[in-house]
Amino acid sequence: MEITVAKTAGFCFGVNRAVDLAFECARSSPKVCTLGPIIHNPQLVAQLEAQGVRAVDDLSDVPDDAVVIIRSHGVTRQIYDEIAARKLSCVDATCPFVAKIHRIVQEKSAAGSTILIAGDREHPEVQGIFGHCTGPVYFFKTADELLQICYNTPNICEKSCCMVAQTTFHTQEWENCVESAKKVCTNLEIFDTICIATVKRQEEARELAQKSDLMIVVGGRTSSNTAKLFQICREFTRSILVERAQELYDYNFAQVAKVGVTAGASTPACIIKEVRNTMSEILKNQEEEASFEELLDQSFKSTYNGKKETGVVVGIAPNELQVDIGTKHAGYVPISEFTDDPNAKLEDLVKKGDEIELLVVRVNDVEGTVMLSKKRLDQIAGQEKIENAYETGEVLDGVVVEVVKGGVIVQSNGARIFVPASKATLSRNEELESLLKKEVQFKVIDLKKERGRKRAIGSIKDVVLKARAEAAEKFWADVEVGKTYTGEVKSLTSYGAFVDLGGVDGMVHISELSWSRIKHPSEVVKVGDMLEVYVKDIDRENKKISLGFKKAEDNPWEIIKRDYPVGSVATVKIVSITTFGAFAQIIPGVDGLIHISQISFDRVNKVSDVLSVGDEVQVKITEIDFEKKRISLSMKALLEPEAEEAAAEEAPAEAEEAAPVEE
Repeated sequence: MEITVAKTAGFCFGVNRAVDLAFECARSSPKVCTLGPIIHNPQLVAQLEAQGVRAVDDLSDVPDDAVVIIRSHGVTRQIYDEIAARKLSCVDATCPFVAKIHRIVQEKSAAGSTILIAGDREHPEVQGIFGHCTGPVYFFKTADELLQICYNTPNICEKSCCMVAQTTFHTQEWENCVESAKKVCTNLEIFDTICIATVKRQEEARELAQKSDLMIVVGGRTSSNTAKLFQICREFTRSILVERAQELYDYNFAQVAKVGVTAGASTPACIIKEVRNTMSEILKNQEEEASFEELLDQSFKSTYNGKKETGVVVGIAPNELQVDIGTKHAGYVPISEFTDDPNAKLEDLVKKGDEIELLVVRVNDVEGTVMLSKKRLDQIAGQEKIENAYETGEVLDGVVVEVVKGGVIVQSNGARIFVPASKATLSRNEELESLLKKEVQFKVIDLKKERGRKRAIGSIKDVVLKARAEAAEKFWADVEVGKTYTGEVKSLTSYGAFVDLGGVDGMVHISELSWSRIKHPSEVVKVGDMLEVYVKDIDRENKKISLGFKKAEDNPWEIIKRDYPVGSVATVKIVSITTFGAFAQIIPGVDGLIHISQISFDRVNKVSDVLSVGDEVQVKITEIDFEKKRISLSMKALLEPEAEEAAAEEAPAEAEEAAPVEE
């Protein structure tokens, strides 16, 4: 057996300084109070209390004649003012790295910057940092939360911002946050305020975990940096978190050859040493017992409820499988414990000789049978994956199987995850039923204990928002005027249609939807339609895209130029009557004028005496002005020559009748 203790495990500089100051005050002052536990270690806090150092939650609990110690986490500006007002004797044990953050946010906040703090809002260190700000402050724990702040807070990305981190923040997540912030914020100052000791401790824990069968993380369960160490270690190997060495006896260390030990910044060296010694003793006893257990297993193998077994399929019936798990029992798997599919046939899923991982459900020694389940083992494995995804932020795939009150149920890896309505869709108006039976991606955002079981809470919306943000980033990097996209119509207004181009919505103005005059976009498109559009204009400052939809080849004036030259004959439809003529539609989108003088060789007093709206007549195109978009039409030009001559002959006769008679 090999046990390796991380070099940087235990007290950091700031914690060590605070603890030394606390013990020094205990020796020199009869009354000493710390604002909150001096460190997140109940054993050391109890030791200090035995020497007269009392931890209080509020400054009002500190007697006027006592010395008050400000712990390494630091406090708000208001606390300093209250201490000064009461003229209390004060020992400031604020970690220098934390004090540096106080100076940064105080200066930047006073200058008008919005402060972005990476960390746990409820942690005392973060509360202290917040207390030195005088302007807007936002908190986030992940890059996704930071992006949501940026997208949901008007104009924050263009304002002056300052970003800092809790000294014990997860280093890898901080890098993700920095990368995301640089992409969306145009006026941002970033201060890497993670303590160098924290960085080294996390890097060392990560390296040690990768080459260990087991990691033991020692520290207080309320310690932020200890929790982050535990999170890092469990990404690579089996890990356990203990406060005291005695807790190690509650765990099984079978098949463990290499053990790594690390500890939070508030863990005393004596506890780390005690853990190492206890672990060595446990492993030694385990080795001595192993040989006896091995002999026992060889002589007789049994099983019990909840045990994981490898079974070999020896028979297949319509309703169950017969399996051999290497014991005296006849093993069987009911079809209901193998699959949820009511139409499934076992012979299509397995064959004789297949090995299957199963969970023992019920042992009947009297009848010599054991019922096993593949489905329940899958559920356990799925639940472990879900819990791990909660810790790591991994995006999972699933299917929406049910719409329930307040949200939907997603099935993933054999587990059921509840997604609240507010986290299921981007829009509150979107029907939850539209998600039913659909494959979705989601993140686990919370684990709640209910009746002894952990209930997973998921978010589809967070994944979609992140995907849209990434798509939007790529879009703005590549977009240029004239570029063509295929997008989905997301909504219609009286003035145009909004089209999703993949993370970014662009607008097609109503005038760009059709060459013909339309009253509403719904005359041409509907929500859900896929359109091929092109970029007409880009407003990068306001993140707006103007789109075109009309194709040049569909321009009715181009059709006129191609198919209806001057002199050609066309059948047209009268669309309106005026005192000076009639307008007729040649093709949709283009009307021409038949002047009253071009209707007939006969005198026409009223156009409506000859033509009516809806009439179809033949005309000759006599003139086209493409610049002014005007076309002149003539019915008279198509009259027979005889009619023209007859009209000409009638004209002199009418003139003679009208002439005066000389006497």
